[in-house]
Amino acid sequence: MRILVVEDDKEVAGFVLKGLREAGHVAEHADNGRDGLFMAASESFDAIILDRMLPGGIDGLRLLETLRAQDNVTPVMFLSALGQVDEKVRGLKAGGDDYLTKPFAFAELLARVEALARRSKGDGPQTKLVVGDLEMELLSRSVRRAGQRIDLQPREFRLLEFMMRHAGQVVTRTMLLEGVWDYHFDPQTNVIDVHVSRLRQKIDKPFPTVLLHTVRNSGYMIRAE
Repeated sequence: MRILVVEDDKEVAGFVLKGLREAGHVAEHADNGRDGLFMAASESFDAIILDRMLPGGIDGLRLLETLRAQDNVTPVMFLSALGQVDEKVRGLKAGGDDYLTKPFAFAELLARVEALARRSKGDGPQTKLVVGDLEMELLSRSVRRAGQRIDLQPREFRLLEFMMRHAGQVVTRTMLLEGVWDYHFDPQTNVIDVHVSRLRQKIDKPFPTVLLHTVRNSGYMIRAE
């Protein structure tokens, strides 16, 4: 996906841009309202992450109201420190599709933005994930590879689901800690390595081709050759 991030806080913007690019998306950045409006109105994006309070004479609400007045229907998620209910309501009434408050977990931000983009394309709810001959049924919570049933523990299932939802993308340690273990810090343990090793024993070892790959100094990737 191509995503526009309109955020004036350099640290937050850098964190979000880095995470989006690690997840395989193209991320563009504007650090003020005027540039953000120009880019959003003149270029094509799959989604926009928009701060409420912006320099440049145009805040997030005005930026979005201007886009909607131009019949621009790009999905927009507000990312703001303004977390009061009335502020969220203002953002949604201005044309926002979602509203996430700071501080935030990147895994949640990524999941929400990807969901917005899917809905805008008219995709229905996803009930099945497929990577090569590996299939995961989300409703029955069952996994099969080459027709053979694979029994997973709850955490192993959650880990595999997260990776299959990001198939073909590098999944970093930070993304796994937040998305699978709900940690927003690094506990400095080998919990990820242990679970990935167990998962490999079940989904790869009995089969002739490897799906779960280690990407050196980056993380892991699940993909079919």
